[in-house]
Amino acid sequence: MLYQAYEFQRQWLAGASAAATLGASWLTNPANPFSYVAAGPLVASALDVFAHASATYGKPAFDLDHTIIDGRQVTVTEEIVLRKPFGQLKRFARATDRQDPKVLIVAPMSGHFATLLRGTVERMLPGHDVHITDWRDARNVPVSEGHFDLDDYIDYVVEFLTEMGPGAHIIAVCQPSVPVYAAVALMSAQNHPALPATLTMMGGPVDTREAPTAVNTLATKRPFAWFEQNVIATVPMNYAGVNRRVYPGFLQLTGFMSMNLGNHMMSHWEMFKHLVQGDEESADATKTFYDEYRAVCDMTAEFYLQTIDVVFQNHKLPKGEMTHRGVAVDPSKISKVALMAVEGERDDISGLGQTRAALTLATGLPETKKRYLMAKGAGHYGIFNGRKWREQIAPVVEKFIAAHDRKAAKDA
Repeated sequence: MLYQAYEFQRQWLAGASAAATLGASWLTNPANPFSYVAAGPLVASALDVFAHASATYGKPAFDLDHTIIDGRQVTVTEEIVLRKPFGQLKRFARATDRQDPKVLIVAPMSGHFATLLRGTVERMLPGHDVHITDWRDARNVPVSEGHFDLDDYIDYVVEFLTEMGPGAHIIAVCQPSVPVYAAVALMSAQNHPALPATLTMMGGPVDTREAPTAVNTLATKRPFAWFEQNVIATVPMNYAGVNRRVYPGFLQLTGFMSMNLGNHMMSHWEMFKHLVQGDEESADATKTFYDEYRAVCDMTAEFYLQTIDVVFQNHKLPKGEMTHRGVAVDPSKISKVALMAVEGERDDISGLGQTRAALTLATGLPETKKRYLMAKGAGHYGIFNGRKWREQIAPVVEKFIAAHDRKAAKDA
């Protein structure tokens, strides 16, 4: 009944949001005498904030139709390179003849759409042939398509890399650091022909025993059975994935919002003040952030529960106990793929040391192929979005990719 109750509330709030939007528009209409009364703009601003907070958000668009290369504007078009039931490999094709390094950005499957990494893609576009894992909302995948768990995630990564060809570069943002690292270890053990040249892991929970955060504590203080019984729901009839068992995106969003509730309340208070003052540009900046932040999607129950078990409760990767379809995941087999770990000094989701652990586990990799960056002052989202990402982190990642790019090495 959890999902059904949410749907009832969502539909009710959608109507209330529409009514509030209409009310705000009427109170600011020059034809309305009340718009000239002091209370008019005040009430209109309050209605506007409520309308935005209660609105329903679908999957956002990337809206990256151009980039700047060598001072010239170049058209960018989205291409689906490979389509799978639970996700697709999307390429941002640039109208240029340049043969830049191929980069696969692996987006997290943690309740948000891949568009959360719009800023990551935008920053990498001028100098790279960028691809991204565009995961589907599990509630829209028919039950007939089968299941999707952590093992399937690893298979998708390997298949996407195979499609891109050898020598690609991977950037794994947050949650995918573990399955992508596992995929690279398995491919290394097999000497896979599509072995990537580099793997950059950003704010990933490789070893959550290091500097545990509130997210880690939540996952460990309750038994596994609690998650099975309390956070898994069944998709209702109004979606293509009816009867699929999922971890709903709205629960993930609720958890993230509650972690920093005070900050979110202050953000909306500031939005209200900006609207009252007529500073629509500042208010729109806050709205844009929350348009993306509140656009959530569901995860399959099997993927979510397996992640809780393997990554957060039993720490199987750092303990050498992780397997993929019965085959041991051995990080010591990584001997050719250069590794970089990026952590944020103020990351409250993946604590300091959790991502860096990946470098320690790769005992078969020379130190010359390892790189660590601790971004001072950066929180979790600041690692891959915003000014710190664009100006401090991305340049280091770009240099790391360039230094280990196989094509560049051959040309030299």
